[in-house]
Amino acid sequence: MYQSYSMELAGRTLTVDINRVGKQANGCAFMHYGDTTVLSTATASEKPRDGIDFFPLSVEFEEKSYAVGKIPGGFNKREGKASENAILTSRVIDRPMRPLFPKDYRNDVTLNNLVMSVDPECRPEIVAMLGSAIATCISDIPFDGPCAMTQVGMKDGEFVINPSQEVWDNGDLQLTVASTREKVIMIEAGANEIPEDKMIEAIYMAHDINQTINDFIMKLVNEVGKPKHEYTSCAVPEEMFAAMREIVTPDEMEVAVFSDDKQTREENIRKVTEKMEEAFADNEEWLPLVGEAVYQYQKKTVRKMILKDHKRPDGRAINQIRPLASEVDIIPRVHGSAMFTRGQTQICDVVTLAPLSEVQKIDGLDENITTKRYMHHYNFPSYSVGETKPSRGPGRREIGHGALAEKALVPVLPSEEEFPYAIRAVSETFESNGSTSMASTCASCMALMAAGVPIKKMVAGISCGLVTGETDDDYIVLTDIQGLEDFFGDMDFKVTGTHDGITAIQMDIKIHGLTRPIVEEAIRRTREARLYIMDEVMSKAIAEPRKEVGQYAPKILQVQIDPAKIGDVVGQKGKTINEIIDRTGVKIDINDEGAVSICGTDKAMLEKAADMIRIITTDFEEGQIFTGKVVGIKEFGAFIEFAPGKEGMVHISKIAKERIEHVEDVLTLGDTVTCICMGKDRMGRISFSIKDVPAQN
Repeated sequence: MYQSYSMELAGRTLTVDINRVGKQANGCAFMHYGDTTVLSTATASEKPRDGIDFFPLSVEFEEKSYAVGKIPGGFNKREGKASENAILTSRVIDRPMRPLFPKDYRNDVTLNNLVMSVDPECRPEIVAMLGSAIATCISDIPFDGPCAMTQVGMKDGEFVINPSQEVWDNGDLQLTVASTREKVIMIEAGANEIPEDKMIEAIYMAHDINQTINDFIMKLVNEVGKPKHEYTSCAVPEEMFAAMREIVTPDEMEVAVFSDDKQTREENIRKVTEKMEEAFADNEEWLPLVGEAVYQYQKKTVRKMILKDHKRPDGRAINQIRPLASEVDIIPRVHGSAMFTRGQTQICDVVTLAPLSEVQKIDGLDENITTKRYMHHYNFPSYSVGETKPSRGPGRREIGHGALAEKALVPVLPSEEEFPYAIRAVSETFESNGSTSMASTCASCMALMAAGVPIKKMVAGISCGLVTGETDDDYIVLTDIQGLEDFFGDMDFKVTGTHDGITAIQMDIKIHGLTRPIVEEAIRRTREARLYIMDEVMSKAIAEPRKEVGQYAPKILQVQIDPAKIGDVVGQKGKTINEIIDRTGVKIDINDEGAVSICGTDKAMLEKAADMIRIITTDFEEGQIFTGKVVGIKEFGAFIEFAPGKEGMVHISKIAKERIEHVEDVLTLGDTVTCICMGKDRMGRISFSIKDVPAQN
């Protein structure tokens, strides 16, 4: 007999079935929220994985097409690799849960979420997030839960808790907040320039709701939770640390890590590691732990320097940004390019413009969004950190960083009506020493402006770090963290925005949550830093979008036609539109509302194609003047083609002012002539004349 538990959440009933399905998993929660159904499981290996120095956690969010009544596209007719949305959802689940597992736990753990049914009023992502937390909490896997997650949207200026898919897609806020029973542990947001105070209000509204969910989870744990299993600790023995401090003193270790050059610091640590390996060469127990032990020794040293001595490894002040530089147009012939450098972090961004026919098509569970017009891709090659390994395409981190920079810039993009282009920005990481995603945001903003994309406002991003002590009020927030401070610190708090508000947030932490004063200080610090970056650095390279797209970018003309005339432009089996394309070399896109986008690099050909479309869709009226080509000659007159599929007839009496016996006396096939519409003749046919065209002065 299975147990079923329910709670009211945001006006809908959340139901969790325990011991109904998936009984062989360590923990399983069969989740129902409205008609959305997700099966969440947590499983762990019996023994730790050998030879690793990290916690091997895998999170999966599986989207099944049957959940929305569809058969997958493609040849195989089954689901393929995870979608971008599935990857991003998995990351959002991973980030708040990972810190709550024991730091010395090395057993493989998989959190799997199978989306089986989707109710558009109840987004499956939030159901999976809660399902993962519940499945892990009630399992025998060591986990310091509970943790809960709430999403906040915005409609007509009002917050909406766990919004429907439509409100989430079309509102001004997409905020996800995870909390333990005391503190906020994860924040992910996309926003349409939400002011800082308003964002903090939304975060803590979600935090309060998370407490009711945590109470619900604890009820489940108390009634059906399994005892946590014992595990083999992979912690470095304290006796080893004591021995290491005899070999390399804390003062010597501080000298080793205190450098503003990453390569110098890495060389110093390499020498320390060699010294430890020599010292422990005969100790079979400690020798395999040297790498992890040196890492922990560095961590303790850096944290003590920052927290107690207020000294950063590169000598900067607590709120000081690394040296900055920016420039545009560094790559020839592309449509737009920019480079942004912050210390030893350097991003080159390249923007490509294309007609709207090249938007990305999306095949997912969200029926509201089927295309994406702005695509931001981020690449992180091994050479950027001085390593060597083959490129195997983007991983989850690269996809996540690209999505964050994309989210940061979407609110300032022009509408399709204002700028009828598909836009792709690619951030290439030339060098990395912390927070490349924020450098990517800055570089992308400048590259868009350099490409002539009329963005509404400038956007910049910066990251804050954190080092905490034994108590909640013993902490230091660091502006612009480098790699070392990210690795050894407790927080990576990324915020992007304009002068007027926040456009994106991504917060990762390694501790069990943040107090409200830390959150508020981080948001305040990031605002100060991003304003400085925009005003003092980015605007010096390019202050506003260029008025026109670049020389090598496609030019687009828009023509609005009567939707009833779309068939005339397309022609039978596409004959007319293909004829226009063949004659002018342009690309043409027409939407159902009659908006015609003409794309090409030759302005004269763009205008010619536009004129053809206007002629095709214009009803002939008396007094109109057209230029066309003679395409047919009969005894009684000549047929003139003004545009593909649009012809008129000039009677022999209307060709010349003097009387002529034969049309061929004046006209030959292929001649270009100018005609005036004379209205309808006695038979009701449209009549044209060459001889009555007014003389031009």
